[in-house]
Amino acid sequence: MKQLTPREIVSELDKYIISQKDAKRSVAIALRNRWRRQQVAEDLRDEIAPKNIILIGPTGVGKTEIARRLARLANSPFLKIEASKFTEVGYVGRDVESMIRDLTELAVNMVRSEEQEAVKTKAEGIAEERMLDILLPPKREPDKDAEGEEKTLELVRKDGTEQSSTREKIRKMLRGGKLDNRYVDLEVAERTMPVVEIFSSVGLEEMDINLKDMFGNMFPKKTRKRKVKIPEGMEILTQEEAQRLVDMDKVVKTAIAKVEQSGIIFLDELDKISSREGTHGPDVSREGVQRDLLPVVEGSTVPTKYGMVKSDHILFIASGAFHTSKPSDLIPELQGRFPIRVELKSLGKEDFFRILTEPKNALVLQYKALVKTEGIDLVFKDDAILAVAEIATEVNERTENIGARRLHTVMERLLDEILFQASDLSEQEIIIDAMYVYERLKDIKDDEDLSRYIL
Repeated sequence: MKQLTPREIVSELDKYIISQKDAKRSVAIALRNRWRRQQVAEDLRDEIAPKNIILIGPTGVGKTEIARRLARLANSPFLKIEASKFTEVGYVGRDVESMIRDLTELAVNMVRSEEQEAVKTKAEGIAEERMLDILLPPKREPDKDAEGEEKTLELVRKDGTEQSSTREKIRKMLRGGKLDNRYVDLEVAERTMPVVEIFSSVGLEEMDINLKDMFGNMFPKKTRKRKVKIPEGMEILTQEEAQRLVDMDKVVKTAIAKVEQSGIIFLDELDKISSREGTHGPDVSREGVQRDLLPVVEGSTVPTKYGMVKSDHILFIASGAFHTSKPSDLIPELQGRFPIRVELKSLGKEDFFRILTEPKNALVLQYKALVKTEGIDLVFKDDAILAVAEIATEVNERTENIGARRLHTVMERLLDEILFQASDLSEQEIIIDAMYVYERLKDIKDDEDLSRYIL
């Protein structure tokens, strides 16, 4: 885990997310507390539970992006899942424990990739030797004749020297790229699985059956010949050797430790499983999901195909708009497991202007890069960006407020003509000013009904 201070974490988040200081501070403290917990004495370490967070705010204000960027900073296994996908045990659908299984699968793939990258150099060396064996198969020892073994040994020594010299020449050609257009025949393992039909009321995913593990060793591995160019063949051989060099027992052990100690689950649409105001009697499905969710968030041991995984120290970041309900509508036990609640503010014209220009992945920069591929420089005047921010704000106020996502639709509509004709234009530079923005978006800005359909 990177040892970033809360201030440094907020600074990194500021590069991609505009505004929402309170939310950034909360997640920064939660992340730093993980590192602090690792420094605490072992007898007390297990007693320190993560302080889960609920991010409350309308769509498009940065809730998901904050959690995603946080996970990247910490290099943690990260899973985003919608709470509305879960159903109560006994109903058709996904059970809440599936998110721990999914997170573990992600962590195993993540660690496996890291381990394969670590042994890549060694794998490339072995792959090169295999490729040389294909290009220059080793000669057989000559048969013994009546003159005795001395002549045989002499021929073997002579052939061996010639073979070694030729092999080194081919190695130089291979490394120099002189054989890149040559084809070779490779034996590639076929990944075929037997077809098994299973009928279950809870679905195949909930049965957690790994057919590959069950039948993998029961059937002989089939191989087939593929004719490929040498560079592609080297990639295939390198990948095969990297997989052989990786210790999967170590990978699984490391992945489970990562999930248990630094895993982050972003639970979106939490408000969709809370009981709505004005309803009478228990909402069985919603309350059932909450009660199933409780032990996982509280800390339990979940069976996965890689072994048992404890969820005690996984950080849960939940989010929801909470328009028709409020966090207090959740069952009290679940409320207690999300002690930190942060309200994210709606975004206005000034925020949109900053979103369009300041982040590393700002929309204006993205469109400039796209058009640059056609040899055209796209120049945005400040008044043009301000006009886009103003129109996006107006449309949000008149129709549904979808936050910063509105900028995508406004920008796409604004640059529609340029993006369509860019490959045929002879101009080297196109300047976008406020007049151009108002002209292109005049109909949408003035016609409320039209904006409802187009944006």
